[in-house]
Amino acid sequence: MEFNFILPENFTEQSVSHLLEKTWLIPRKQRHFLRMKKHILVNNTLATDEQLLVHGDKITLIFDADDFSPLNVQFGQAQLADILYEDEHLVIANKPEGMKTHGNSPGEIALQNHVAAALKQPVFVVHRLDEATSGAVLFAKNQFVLPILGKMFEQNEIHREYLALVDGKVKKDHFTIKQAIGRNRHDKRKYLVTPTGLSAITHVELIKQFSTTSLVKCRLETGRTHQIRVHLSANGYPIVGDMLYGKANKQRMMLHAYKILLREPFTSEKIEVSAPSPHFEQIIQAIK
Repeated sequence: MEFNFILPENFTEQSVSHLLEKTWLIPRKQRHFLRMKKHILVNNTLATDEQLLVHGDKITLIFDADDFSPLNVQFGQAQLADILYEDEHLVIANKPEGMKTHGNSPGEIALQNHVAAALKQPVFVVHRLDEATSGAVLFAKNQFVLPILGKMFEQNEIHREYLALVDGKVKKDHFTIKQAIGRNRHDKRKYLVTPTGLSAITHVELIKQFSTTSLVKCRLETGRTHQIRVHLSANGYPIVGDMLYGKANKQRMMLHAYKILLREPFTSEKIEVSAPSPHFEQIIQAIK
């Protein structure tokens, strides 16, 4: 694989080593391969670690097939992949409720398989949504960018916003939930708020109140499993239709990942993608 980049006009002068490690967040293993194999070029000439770069420079990175572990992804049905955004390195798809992000066993078909079929190539899972949750899911198109996107998630450089319909009338227009989350020892399917868990932060904004429910927007600052579901339920506002943390309900779980925001890892171009959900919106509009 060969990747070529033209450094943008707003690029800050820095060394090759700084660009690869600090700016582009390329993992140590991949940086080692690039250096040892002399696969870093600047303006088509072999680069050195301390060489200074300026805007307009062309950066070429070359990877051999054995630099990465192979990934076999069975193709699903291309027509089931609702692609919202795609560029050379990443793709964002709109997952319907009731579909898994990726299969958990050999032969199980999920969104990852459908996206792979649409792109005619394997794609790599960067993050996941619960099966009952709908909305935007980010995939990497190659193993070069996969750990970079993972690091961006860890450093809170990829922002996700959700809409949730919750039981109860939310009293505050804005509030932040800062409660650690850990696994429930009594039920392996569930998580709970616990001081011994991992730090978790959810920002909540009231959008609209109904007679017995409220529509809220949630922005994640951390990405713990079931974070929004656990935080809202623990604070007295379980999500409508959440059979694990709320009340049994015949309708879908009313949680939708409606927006994802990030900067392209190599050009810093702003990417903002919204994911529609006609079914979610139809249920909201029907509430009296």
